Amino acid sequence: MAITVRDAVQNDINQMLPLLEQLFAIEADFKFDSRVQARGLALMLDGCGKHRAVKVACSENGAILGMCTAQTRISTAQGRISAVVEDLVVDRASRGRGIGSRLLDEIGNWAGDRGIKTIQLLADKDNHSGLAFYRAHGWKSTALVCLVKSL
Repeated sequence: MAITVRDAVQNDINQMLPLLEQLFAIEADFKFDSRVQARGLALMLDGCGKHRAVKVACSENGAILGMCTAQTRISTAQGRISAVVEDLVVDRASRGRGIGSRLLDEIGNWAGDRGIKTIQLLADKDNHSGLAFYRAHGWKSTALVCLVKSL
């Protein structure tokens, strides 16, 4: 089966929500709420896309099998723009077919086209298969810890 990776559009949100639900099921810090996640996806897809990317992997019949999002930010530590991967998820039934790798490659291409040299992401510390996947793709751990404060 041929898989294509393309930029997501607003009409894809309903197919992307179940993917986020699968992702949030393994992340201890987040609770899935379709209204909240739909609003977040709509914000990601709004505008010109210069500072953010939403990629989807589709089957021949147009079903969305995976997704990956990224956003730019300015890194004072690096003295340049970097990118942060927000979500990478492949539908359970479609894992092990290289879809996650393709999505990360497309995000890497998007970042490279913008002169970005570093991509970062946060991963759940207990997502052992996800962490192994990232390590296998050249991602390195850091000594940094993520802290969050609600306002």
